[in-house]
Amino acid sequence: MATNITFHAGSVDSASRTESLGQKGVTIWLTGLSASGKSTIACALEQHLLHLHKFTYRLDGDNIRFGLNKDLGFDEASRTENIRRIGEVSKLFADSACIAVTAFISPYRADRRLARELHDKAGLSFIEVFVDAPLSVVEQRDPKGLYKKARAGEIKEFTGISAPYEAPENAEIHIKTDECDVAEAVRIIVEYLVKHQFV
Repeated sequence: MATNITFHAGSVDSASRTESLGQKGVTIWLTGLSASGKSTIACALEQHLLHLHKFTYRLDGDNIRFGLNKDLGFDEASRTENIRRIGEVSKLFADSACIAVTAFISPYRADRRLARELHDKAGLSFIEVFVDAPLSVVEQRDPKGLYKKARAGEIKEFTGISAPYEAPENAEIHIKTDECDVAEAVRIIVEYLVKHQFV
């Protein structure tokens, strides 16, 4: 880490932004296997919250890898760094009183714990949403053909096939997408946000 830099606290703090914008910042962290429904739910949730005139921004795994994290691969160290960066970026959004909606496989508990701890240390809220679907279901969906390629050995270190996915043990929200549709998933998340006074 560079030693010639200084962290500058802004002249506007998180509490002032919250008061001015009329909402609390929070990160909603969707995690689950590829094709479990994370991105679809995140898009629908973002649209719903914007319809409610809430300051919201969605960070999606594929989109981030086109820009911020385009230098990273898919080995374990790269995946860890990918999630660390997203944790830092989502923390900045939450600090701005934004509802940050993230959709990343984020397969390792330790990496998700680090993202949560970044928020905790900054006094910001972090909601983990386990977007859960059985491997048989996501393989059947397989919209990008990734599971088929992974089974054929064309993709190495693929989560759920040749690399592990460590399911959350204490997620705030657990959505089983083989049992509910997108609208129901959004309803479940929004109910939680209302109950805890984020919207």
